[in-house]
Amino acid sequence: MLTLRPATTADFPALVALWERSVRATHDFLPPAVIEELRPLILEQYLPALAVQIAERQGVPLGFVSVGGDRVEMLFIEPAARGQGIGRLLLEHALHHQQARAVDVNEQNCQALAFYQHLGFEVIGRSALDGEGRPFPLLHLRWPG
Repeated sequence: MLTLRPATTADFPALVALWERSVRATHDFLPPAVIEELRPLILEQYLPALAVQIAERQGVPLGFVSVGGDRVEMLFIEPAARGQGIGRLLLEHALHHQQARAVDVNEQNCQALAFYQHLGFEVIGRSALDGEGRPFPLLHLRWPG
């Protein structure tokens, strides 16, 4: 059975490892050096600053969502667990229990864009650079619900 629970700092190393596996499986446009640069930021800055929920089965994390304000900042699923409804469960929790209403998606990440649009998000803008100022365009999405 899949359960959701808030993450603790003790979970962060496992979540960073899950993040990296997920990014390597879905963000083929990111050079490996960028992933290496992001890893310590995820662990030391991003996760501690956000409200993080973990989806797990029998104590094994299969995905997580992090929310800051009204924004989904991260939603990552274990590659082998994709397509099982875990992303939907996490996103619905963020929308209905954490009041998330917006998310940014890398323009090159067509699968993520399709996922969010399938669940009702609409593109409301675009930025030429990502949040770190790198040339990976972002699409800004909003949930109208």
